[in-house]
Amino acid sequence: MSELMVALVQASEKAANIARSCRQEEALFSLLIEEKKSGSRRATADFKTLADVLVQEVIKHDIGKRFPGLENNIFGEETNEFMNGLGEHIQVMVCEREEDTARLLSKVLDGNMQAAEALASAAHQDIIIPDLHTGSISIPIHNLGVWVDPIDSTFQYIKGINNCVPEDSIYSRGLQCVTVLIGAYDLHTGEPVMGVINQPFALMDDSKRWQGRFFWGISNGPHSISSMSPTTDLPPSSRRVADHALPPHPHPHSTDPTGSPPGEVEVVVPPQPTCRLSAVLSTREVKPVKALLQDCCSGGVYYASGAGYKALCVVLGLVDVYVFTEDSTYKWDSCGPHALLRAMGGGMADLKECLRQRKAGGLEAERPELMYHLPIEEASGVDRWANRDGLVAYRSRADLETVLQLLTRIEL
Repeated sequence: MSELMVALVQASEKAANIARSCRQEEALFSLLIEEKKSGSRRATADFKTLADVLVQEVIKHDIGKRFPGLENNIFGEETNEFMNGLGEHIQVMVCEREEDTARLLSKVLDGNMQAAEALASAAHQDIIIPDLHTGSISIPIHNLGVWVDPIDSTFQYIKGINNCVPEDSIYSRGLQCVTVLIGAYDLHTGEPVMGVINQPFALMDDSKRWQGRFFWGISNGPHSISSMSPTTDLPPSSRRVADHALPPHPHPHSTDPTGSPPGEVEVVVPPQPTCRLSAVLSTREVKPVKALLQDCCSGGVYYASGAGYKALCVVLGLVDVYVFTEDSTYKWDSCGPHALLRAMGGGMADLKECLRQRKAGGLEAERPELMYHLPIEEASGVDRWANRDGLVAYRSRADLETVLQLLTRIEL
């Protein structure tokens, strides 16, 4: 397990290097964009880049080379086919020799050998990382599958905004919202067990070059370890249910304190009470949820691009929760961050299933988490792997319960 964790981190670092290389020169970058022709129900324009495809193939190649057979269980959003300016369909792959990879990539880049050699060099670069101190947690490799999002928030990656000003250290858009996401899960149970979030464009140094950073976690049964401090290190006010708990919402048909029967008095619903909770949302979140959380979360409500980045905001403790009620995130978006949050004592809940259970009276039930091994049978294409009931990413169970208590007040 520890060796695989190191391999996943190394693969994410190589992916980050490729992402930065592709953004180095605007003239080159303009050649690398191809609009996706998928049937996905995404609300905004979606794009596929050569960086996306190459990164995914590098991850498959590198992990498969170290753990033969595992490459057959590595899945992601992208195919390895790319169309060049001549309309030729090229199967992108990492060859055994760097010069062969460069030659293949030059076909995608319309003969631009200089650019192809730069990308091939990044794809074949040896990555050295410091000792992760992962301990001796063990799980058979053949029981694992891997979900990869080679470049999450591709739209922000393509736009390339580098001067966005953060609000309370949270970026609403820009290259800082781009992440590389890798997550390993149990093929039999669907539980996430290992995860990496790599932020290739975390900060810009004095020479105007981007520097990145990565975070990782392992969660296998009772054994957890991560690059982050555990949730139990948070201030008590972030952990106790009582600190976030809300008074029950009055039912419109309840009797008044004098005992008058229903219907004889007008019940005035007081303003929504607030809680010391902070949340990050998508700008595409539905209006009732935005309004509810804006009114109730005294810790602040923020908006940011990228599912991976929003989850990272929770991991870093910039917010308590990431809430998304729509069905437009996918297993490759959530698996890596989910594993990391589990390793910290948090998780990523199946939002609407949690609400169904809560409304049915299961207040103390173990909340259902997202699972990663089974497709949605009635769906097709990429939507077979959608998180169709939405999600809540959280650092503590108390925060999850507070969100669920709030959301039971509206219809989703």
